[in-house]
Amino acid sequence: MLHSLKEKSMKISINDHRKIHAIQDEFNEVFPYLKIEFFSKPHASGGQSSKKMMKSSSKTLGECRTIHNKGSITISPEMTVDELEQRFMDVYGLSIQVFRKSGKVWLETTITDGWTLEKQNEQGKELSES
Repeated sequence: MLHSLKEKSMKISINDHRKIHAIQDEFNEVFPYLKIEFFSKPHASGGQSSKKMMKSSSKTLGECRTIHNKGSITISPEMTVDELEQRFMDVYGLSIQVFRKSGKVWLETTITDGWTLEKQNEQGKELSES
């Protein structure tokens, strides 16, 4: 049984030496029906990211970003997908895209980017259990 995500903010440490898969794993612990993928360029607002620009999860963050700040990013269930993607870009120069599980496939959340991470995760849970 999945607990409510209320009060379940998380901090992810960001530096050039961290691997993409480590960030993905941390995010997935709190949001099991969501995943983040890293891209070499941002997608247009409301548009989809090209799979050709997806970065391998074995790459380091330093290989993928344009702003080399160290720090951490706080992610809360109340954040929208838009807010999360914008924060990664504005503060760390990282282009990410959130995907939601739907049964056995992962869908890009382009038309629901205004939803909170909690709502996205709940929707993923419902679509994966039915």
